[in-house]
Amino acid sequence: MDTRVELSEFLKSRRARLTPQDVGLRAYGGRRRVVGLRREELAGLAGVSVAHYTRLEQGRSDSVSAEVLTAIGTALRLDDDERTYLSQLARPDARTCPETAVPPRPGLRHLVASFGATPAILVGRHTEIVAWNPVAAALFGDFAAMPEGERSISDLIFRHPHIRELHGDGWVHTALEHAAHLRVLAACYRGDKRLAAHIERLRAASPDFARMWAAHPVARAAHRFYRLNHPVVGELELYGELLTLPGDPEYSGLDLFAAEPGSASERALRRLAAA
Repeated sequence: MDTRVELSEFLKSRRARLTPQDVGLRAYGGRRRVVGLRREELAGLAGVSVAHYTRLEQGRSDSVSAEVLTAIGTALRLDDDERTYLSQLARPDARTCPETAVPPRPGLRHLVASFGATPAILVGRHTEIVAWNPVAAALFGDFAAMPEGERSISDLIFRHPHIRELHGDGWVHTALEHAAHLRVLAACYRGDKRLAAHIERLRAASPDFARMWAAHPVARAAHRFYRLNHPVVGELELYGELLTLPGDPEYSGLDLFAAEPGSASERALRRLAAA
């Protein structure tokens, strides 16, 4: 990922989604030649010079202060994930992600295996599926059969038709959430060649991913709700939680999926685990 290009395109995309009316500015007559706010309008809202903002939107972020980024983030109405993303793009010192990945500790593998009827997946920094328990494979597919270089959450969502069928009408939302999370990872692990290659491979292999990526979604994956239609146990309603691992920050986290206690979905998970 070219950070200067990404910074420029991100700011343009967020400026384009705002109108003068959105931010309390008066829209004068005549057709506007730009989508969204003009640069000078955004700079005025942020309290910075047009020249200063223009430099930043051109990807030139050298010496930009945290205070200026905060003001621009407020003017653009960025949410917390987008503000963090902007800071990580513009200020290398804002990144807190580790530079290297290490194999998972035996304790982590044992933890994943111990969940029984709760699908559990250890997810790496490139969304790779590092470890999983049997019920996760029964729910989402045979991870062991996937080529190691393509054994990732990204590949599952965008390149495996059975996942699209599993999610049904909810697939688009799930896919967009994942593209947004990938962008968070790309800024966090800036300069990671494997992650950059992973994203470029997805863009080439999946028109859906390429289209979603071009929209610049930014949001960290955390809690989700899924309605799934499994070919063996039928309909499932599951809550997904991506738990960060403070002692192992080189991983995206531990992805767990649970059903409401006593529900038909919980009984279906137990049938999958027993099988």
